[in-house]
Amino acid sequence: MKVYTLNVGQGQFVVVTGSSEAFIVDTYVPINPKVEIDNVKAALAKILAGKNLVGLMITGFDADHFNEVGIRIVLNKYRPAWIMYPRYYKATGNARACFAAISEYQAGKDLAKYSIELSSNQTRFYYNICSEFYFEVFSPHQEDMDSSNNCSLVCKVVERSTGATYLITGDTETGRWDSITRIFNESLRTQLLAAPHHGSENGSTVALLEYCCPDTVIISAGVNNPYGHPDRCALDLFKAYSREYYSTNWGGGQSIEVTLDGLSVRSAKFSP
Repeated sequence: MKVYTLNVGQGQFVVVTGSSEAFIVDTYVPINPKVEIDNVKAALAKILAGKNLVGLMITGFDADHFNEVGIRIVLNKYRPAWIMYPRYYKATGNARACFAAISEYQAGKDLAKYSIELSSNQTRFYYNICSEFYFEVFSPHQEDMDSSNNCSLVCKVVERSTGATYLITGDTETGRWDSITRIFNESLRTQLLAAPHHGSENGSTVALLEYCCPDTVIISAGVNNPYGHPDRCALDLFKAYSREYYSTNWGGGQSIEVTLDGLSVRSAKFSP
């Protein structure tokens, strides 16, 4: 498994690949300057060459995760077979525009849609939507759907051939992690952790890091972002509970490629 966390500023755009399949997590693309759109297109062309993009996963409906420009690039160019997102809906102009793009794409096509809420879904495991990966969902749950952040999709990706694992976390905050860690504890263990909420102070807990026990943590945050992400408290946690951690806003901005084989994790800068 390879996980590419693209340098898209204060948002998230991740591509996960296996030997022949791939899926995308979130679609934030800065539109100014236009060169940023071209950079994302170039990165996708390189990463997805020879791969079948099977799906698109949206962790939440805020504009830094759910972006119309990115949605249209992914749908129209790479034509995924399914899309997965939280059942919670935040009615904004951005969300309406993104779902309009999905509806346009879906017309005349067989696009499977998985709307996730654990209190309503019969299963939290998705074994049959990919050949090379399966998915274990931990959130959202109706009891804790008190904000858009805490309705984020939390999902562990498992590569069948190697057992490599990657935990997708969206913008989930500490109150929701208290419930998730209490219920799922050791099931959260993962080699690679996407830092919750861009490495914010209220995005991670000691219990989360203890149960995840990640080898590597990747933070998606913008250069000189106004929120101070990643926060020093979060970095201290990542330093204490992982072997290494990286952020896309280091060194003037960088995309990060992580290779996992079930036994080891290797990280490097990625350039399209």
